[in-house]
Amino acid sequence: MLARPRPKILIVLHQETSSSGRVGHLLVEHGFDLDIRRPPLGDALPDTLDEHAGAVVFGGPMSANDPDEFVKRETEWLKVPLRENRPLLGICLGAQMMVNHLGGKVAGHGDGLVEIGWYPLKATEEGKKLMQWPEMVYQFHREGFSLPKDATLLATAEAYPNQAFRYGQNAWGLQFHSELTQAMMHRWVVRGAHRFVLPGAQPGRDHLGGRLIWDMHLKRWLGEFLQTVFGKVSAGR
Repeated sequence: MLARPRPKILIVLHQETSSSGRVGHLLVEHGFDLDIRRPPLGDALPDTLDEHAGAVVFGGPMSANDPDEFVKRETEWLKVPLRENRPLLGICLGAQMMVNHLGGKVAGHGDGLVEIGWYPLKATEEGKKLMQWPEMVYQFHREGFSLPKDATLLATAEAYPNQAFRYGQNAWGLQFHSELTQAMMHRWVVRGAHRFVLPGAQPGRDHLGGRLIWDMHLKRWLGEFLQTVFGKVSAGR
């Protein structure tokens, strides 16, 4: 008897060297296969998610407000999972694209502050009903987003108050990064070092030192969160 094919999650990345990191590792552990697409490199996104169990749109160095054709096309494409009510997770840039698609705004902090390093996170009452959230999360962004109309805020922070939201039953947005493996963080710290002088940013040593303290909790949370969003494929499926 042939084994049934594993359900696929669409993975949308924005650089040639980008990785789905822990999100990809955990989804595979949970019984899914990954269908990786990179729109900036010319990969097309599907007209329907009938053959996918959901989608994850990751971050990138570009802005959701950039005039690049792929940014506009990808932002418009988000109507596919939203219309079909498929599980959709946007991380950083992915969440900001979703906010733009839903009529919200993406912009930098009024005082020029950034979040680059480890920062406190506070769950809202709605977030607490859903699960236990980490107290500290890893950030790497210069812009934040408004809360889309009819969305539910799940977690907040001081400089950028909209950190996690749910829209409808199946769409989720995160401002922070829980997907980084140790190798990915080292790469980000090296390649992004020029941004550590920005207002509010932390020096590279604090990125790596903070990981030793808080990453275990963040990883545990991510596993629970991904099961909340996408479920888990049973062994007998």
